[in-house]
Amino acid sequence: MREIAQKKGVEVVGGVTEAIPFSDSAFDFALMVTIICFVDDLQASFKEAYRILKPGGCPIIGFIDRGSPIGQSYERYKENHVFYRAATFYSVADVVPILKKAGFGDLAFSQTIFKNLSDIDRLELVKSGYGEGSFVVIKAIK
Repeated sequence: MREIAQKKGVEVVGGVTEAIPFSDSAFDFALMVTIICFVDDLQASFKEAYRILKPGGCPIIGFIDRGSPIGQSYERYKENHVFYRAATFYSVADVVPILKKAGFGDLAFSQTIFKNLSDIDRLELVKSGYGEGSFVVIKAIK
C-alpha cells in the first residue's frame, strides 16, 4: 500500500500507533478504521491519538464489533484465517473505557452492516448508536 500511495504522490510516513511520529497537537482528527484489532497496545494507541490531536480534535474509530454477528463469525474462524489470526477483536463495551481513560469524552456512535456480508445486495444506511450493526464508528472529542 505504501508503494501504491507513493506512486500516486501521497507522502507516506511510517510508524506504529503506539508511537506516532508527529508532534503534539498537530491534527484536527485521527482516523483509525479497521486497525484497532491489529495494534499491540490499544491504550497506548489512544493516548498517542490524544497527544497528536489539537484541543477539540477527534479520533474517529471504525471497527467490527466483536459481539455482532460478523464479529462472532470472525472470532470463530480466526485461527484458520491468515489475516485475522493475529487480531484481537473488541466490543464497544471494551473500547469505550479505554477511550475515556486516554482522556476522550463526548462519544458519538454510528453503525452499519446489518446483514451477513453475503446477503448484502445494496448500500446499507448508517444509523446512530450501536448494538444492531456489525460495523461501528465512534467519534470522540479531546
